[in-house]
Amino acid sequence: MKRIRKGDEVIVIAGRSKGQRGHVLNVVNANRLLVENVNMVKRHTRPDPQRNVPGGIVEKEAPIHVSNVALFNPATSKGDRVGVRTLDDGRKVRILKSNGEAVDI
Repeated sequence: MKRIRKGDEVIVIAGRSKGQRGHVLNVVNANRLLVENVNMVKRHTRPDPQRNVPGGIVEKEAPIHVSNVALFNPATSKGDRVGVRTLDDGRKVRILKSNGEAVDI
């Protein structure tokens, strides 16, 4: 089970964007994420009249390693580690390690 999924609110705990918060836009592969307004890079693009792309310098999100982010805990307003617990009915749910609260039910 993935510990961080698309749509989760995460906080960056290491790197150039440390301390920034955002929602996961996309899980690129097993260990890279796209987080909104985090790890912004400048991309120089050529104009393409057929696709109606003007060209110039475009700012976009670059993938960030999953080890550099933590799930945001609204109760403590900090990043938190994620664990997995099996419920009585056999379903697996993600829990926050600090208070044992279920993330998704």
